Parts: sequence; C-alpha cells; structure tokens
Amino acid sequence: MNFLIKVRKTVMQLIKIFIVLALTASFIDIWNENYVEALFSNKGNYVVIFSFVFLFSVFSSLFGAFNIGIYRTHEIIYSFSLSVFFTDIIMYLELSLIARRLVAAAPMIWCLIYQVVAIFVCSFCANTIYFKLYSPRKIVAVFSNDIEGQKLISKMGAISQRFKIVCGINTNYSDMDNIKEQIDKYEAVAICNIDKQKQKEIISYCYRSKKRTYLLPDISDIILNNGYEIQIGDTPVIMSRNRGLTSEQALVKRLFDIVFSMTAIIITLPIMIACAIAIKLDDGGPVLFHQNRVTKNGKIFNIIKFRSMISDADKDGAKKAENKDLRITRIGKIIRTFRIDELPQLFNILKGDMSVVGPRPERIENVFEYTNKYPEFDLRHRVKAGLTGYAQIYGKYNTSPGDKLNMDLTYIETYSFLKDIKLIILTFKILFMKESTEGFDSSVNKNINKGENNGI
Repeated sequence: MNFLIKVRKTVMQLIKIFIVLALTASFIDIWNENYVEALFSNKGNYVVIFSFVFLFSVFSSLFGAFNIGIYRTHEIIYSFSLSVFFTDIIMYLELSLIARRLVAAAPMIWCLIYQVVAIFVCSFCANTIYFKLYSPRKIVAVFSNDIEGQKLISKMGAISQRFKIVCGINTNYSDMDNIKEQIDKYEAVAICNIDKQKQKEIISYCYRSKKRTYLLPDISDIILNNGYEIQIGDTPVIMSRNRGLTSEQALVKRLFDIVFSMTAIIITLPIMIACAIAIKLDDGGPVLFHQNRVTKNGKIFNIIKFRSMISDADKDGAKKAENKDLRITRIGKIIRTFRIDELPQLFNILKGDMSVVGPRPERIENVFEYTNKYPEFDLRHRVKAGLTGYAQIYGKYNTSPGDKLNMDLTYIETYSFLKDIKLIILTFKILFMKESTEGFDSSVNKNINKGENNGI
C-alpha cells in the first residue's frame, strides 16, 4: 500500500514537472527565434531560463495551480494561465533589459497563446490521470445538528471526484460504540461541530485506526492550532499569545497601507474618473455610495464606494445583493464584476480607517445580527477592516458569516507581512472568478429584515 502511494505521488510530481518544462520550452523557442539581441554568448542564458522556471513556479504555487485533483479543471487552467501571464510580462521586461531597448511584444503574445493552449491540454490530462490514480474516499460524516451536517455533506459531495459521503451519523441519536462501528467501514471521517468529549474520543479512535479525519474547526480549534508549542519541564504546553498584531507588525502594515494606497490611487485615477462619468451618464444619480461600517475595535467609519445600484435601492428595506438583482444598474453590473466599485476605498485606506488586507467591514446592523448568532464575531475587529482579505479570496460573496468569521480569525492568528503580500497577489486571481461575486439566493432576504447592500 505504501509503495502504491509513493508511485501515485511520483506520477503526479512528474506531471507537474512536465507542465513546467513544456511551458519553459515554449518560452525558450520564442526567445531563440525572435529575441536574438537578448541572448547571451555564454552561460548567462541559463540565468534567464532559471528566471522563467522560478517565477512560473512561484506564481503557480501562489495561485494554487499545482493543486491538481483538489481544484476543478477550469480552476487549474485559470490558475496556470494567470501564472504564465504574469511570468511572461516579467520575462518580457527582463529580455528588454538585456537587449537595452523595448523589444517587440508580438512574439511574447504568441508565446502566451501557445502556452495557454498547452495549459488547457495538460490540465485536463493531469486531472484525468489524478482521478484515475485516486478514487474518491468513502467518508462517514459525524455531526450533532442535522442542518449543519447536511451543509457539510452537500459541500463535500459537490466534489464527488474526491469525496464520497456514504453515511451520516447524528451523535445525539447514536452511542459511541455504534459510531466507531460505522467508522470502521469507511476510509475517513468528517466531523462537524460535535461535543468536545465525543470529538476527542472519535479523533483518538481514528488515530489508532489510521483513519483520515476532516474537522470543521470552531474558534478554540483555530486559536490553538496557531499557538506555540513550549516545554515546561517534562510537559509539552501549547501557548497562545492572543494579542493580535504586535506594535512592529502594526507599524509596518500601516506604512505599507500608505504607500500602496497612494500608488494605487495614482495608477487607477483615470479608471475612477471614467467610472464616475459612466455612472452619472447612466441614470443621473449620485456617483458615490456612502455607508457606515465597523472597523478595528468596533470603530464606525464611512465607507466610500462607486454606486452600483439604483439610487432608491433601500426603499423596501435594506437587502443582501441577490443573483440577477434588479436593483443593480447596467454600469453596476460591469463595475461589480471587475471590483471597480471598490476603488474609492483606497481613500479610506489612506485615511487610516481601513487596511489593504483585513476582514471586510460589515454594516452596523449586520454586526449586531451576526454577534447574536456568533458571540465571537467581534473578535474579527482586532485588526482594521480590509479592502481584500482571507475570507474574500477563499470564500464567496454569499459565504456564511460563521465560515467568514473562521477565515478572518485564521488570518489574524497567522498574520505576517508576507501573507499580506500573498493575499494581495491572490486577489488578482479572484477578480475574474464568477464564484467570488455570486450573490445570495433570494430566500436569504426572506428571513432577515436588514442586510448588506451594494457589495461586500
């Protein structure tokens, strides 16, 4: 069995290496044929080749392109394409520096087209091979709430090529002996919000039985998971600092926010001016949308966005944006798709109300609503609200508040400046992903009186 696992891993590693080499070869071919003036006469060419391999590998890792079998095929294609796009831009600039002039861009454009075609073929084949090698795991789901258990089963079941939920057990109606008996029949266990003592017993049993476990973490799990292991005498202890960002981290983050927001404002100013004109010409209403939101330490500030909905969108009461929401204007559909409506928040960042990266700011009403349901919700206010964030990249617009809270706390507990840079780069990936802007189902608004309006 161990030999088979090693063979599978080796095959997938070889496939990933083949993809990198295939795209590198296409770059080398275009380089040799069209950029003779950017060639060295000796070993300097190896440095250029290494640059391509290194950059492409880094971008592919950041965008998750190597997550073959984990992401769907179209996500793998998108991630690889985005990686090679950024790599080719940098390599074009590098070749221009070597040639000491701006070289022709057309060959690099053709190179990108060839590479994207190769990515389509390689990604499809790679995912097909992966699922031939790895059959979906047969999993038993263990939960204490039928609704939450069904959500878990639905989410995992949606990736049927990886997970096969064949049994669900409610711990309120089954004793531990029966649960263990069911666990023995399957390859893995998915655990969703059960009693801590039962959770401990099940995880211990799975560890002894060498069964894989999938655990939906709660707040305490997230905090402990990101703690530090220290040794007190002969006793291992997990220590959680629980202090949020240090003074040094906060200072570096603020300096970066100022530099980033000022630079971004200068670069995107033409886009913002064009957007403002388009909104005004579309229906004659106000260009900007103002709303009170909550940031660090519960401070209330006035967020600025480009208006993407009709002027009287709240006449029937504030509602969450839905799929195909009729309140969204023609221009609003475009600017929401490409996140242009968020650009004015760069001024919020420069002012100090927001940060580039952090939990998205919620309406005051939503904070009260979510805190009633999730008492730990205000813990996300230990840092400034952000233009982009962990929950926005790995979640969706309609991701539940509980799941967003867990992702925001994961960001806070694992914060680093490099992670902020990574999340900013990953933001480019989700800009054109439809799933990330997917609105709430219309049924959501039937159960709430107040909700978020005009975007996240």
